[in-house]
Amino acid sequence: MSDFDETSAWLTEQLPSLLEKYDVPGAAWALLQGDRIIDGAAGLLNKATGVKATADSLFQIGSITKLWTSTLVMQLVDEGKIELDRPIRTYLPEFGVADRDAAEQITARELLNHTAGFEGDIFTDTGVGDDCVEKYVALLRDVPQLFSPGEQFSYNNAGYCVLGRLVEVLRGKPYDACLREHLIAPLGLAHAATDPYEAIKFRAAIGHIEREPGSGYLPAPVWAMARSNAPAGSMFAMRPRDLVAFARMHIEDGRAADGTQVLASETAAWMHDHEVSLPDLGLMGTSWGLGFERFDTPAGAIIGHDGTTIGQSAFLRMVPEAGVAIALLTNGGDTVSLYRDVVGRVLDALTGRRLPALPAPPSAPRKIDAERFIGTYSAQVFDLTVSQDDDRRIWLEQVPKGVLAEMGEKPERTELVFYRRDMLIPVEADRGMHMPHAFLGDDGTGRALYLHVGRAVRRAGT
Repeated sequence: MSDFDETSAWLTEQLPSLLEKYDVPGAAWALLQGDRIIDGAAGLLNKATGVKATADSLFQIGSITKLWTSTLVMQLVDEGKIELDRPIRTYLPEFGVADRDAAEQITARELLNHTAGFEGDIFTDTGVGDDCVEKYVALLRDVPQLFSPGEQFSYNNAGYCVLGRLVEVLRGKPYDACLREHLIAPLGLAHAATDPYEAIKFRAAIGHIEREPGSGYLPAPVWAMARSNAPAGSMFAMRPRDLVAFARMHIEDGRAADGTQVLASETAAWMHDHEVSLPDLGLMGTSWGLGFERFDTPAGAIIGHDGTTIGQSAFLRMVPEAGVAIALLTNGGDTVSLYRDVVGRVLDALTGRRLPALPAPPSAPRKIDAERFIGTYSAQVFDLTVSQDDDRRIWLEQVPKGVLAEMGEKPERTELVFYRRDMLIPVEADRGMHMPHAFLGDDGTGRALYLHVGRAVRRAGT
């Protein structure tokens, strides 16, 4: 039996017990090696209805959609319709943010690699019409610029909505239609849905959430986020086999399984290459490409993306030179631990590459003076306030705002301890993770200007 067969047999056998271990209602997976694809599923799509997950079930892929949006953009590059390093307003003159100078400078490359620098967690609902992305982009004119374009990485959902609008304008069609015409159809995908009206035709998963810590996972009150954020990942759903078909095209130099050239030769590899490095956060990649998240390991890079929507989490990992890809789609529970067990084993068995170890707090953290870190860092969806008490313990208060508050998110108080230079880490894990908090820059008084947790959150009042 080959490594591929042994690995797929292990997945089929072990997934049900792993779902129980990590309180995950349901999951589906697909595995690619060369020209072989195998898939499977276990658990329930919806605890309320008891409908079982199958390999053909649809799960939302969340921000993995950004890889599809970046691919649509790179098709335009292949056709000579845009240049990555020209200002985005060359092609999208209506684009604007609060900083007019920045708006004139921001390029498609900076949007693709998350270095555009404006506030990115904007989830305004502009309706369900085909003009929703256009309306959304128009509302960005009041969004603050956090740093100069190209200065550093800060994950930016809004930037991908701008890219989606760019595709709409240059193709003359709504974003969903562009997805169907330029990716779904050429790839021959049979189970992909761009909205709930398509998803309802299939066995579709619903996300599960905990309303209170430890209360258990129940079906989420809504299926999806706002359509206006579709290019960033609020709607797109598919079965794992179809997600792996997309990965296969990227692995095979832009060619679909039937030989259709979806991307020009070498464009896929260009998208996978290193563009910008990240702070050493441990949970996200170490670097980013043109859309692709990169995990740079001693044995070589692992590339892909994660996706999170309302109670659904998705994971795609690829090692192009080994011809290997795995997709894992889930609908609640401790999905990070499940991902580590499943995807970690697959990559090790088939490529010899191991996922980087998760960060963890030191067993005996040293007490520090946290003066540089103390203060409030503010974004559109939350305020983060760092304080230090008389015993020199450090605390983080997270207060949700805007759409997060409307979704019922509650304030949280977390103890942080010293991790490494200019970094703190939570004492307690959140869904199996200890997310390091990096404090970057200087506000002019010696205090950190940004709290970086994948996105740069600027100190309030600066």
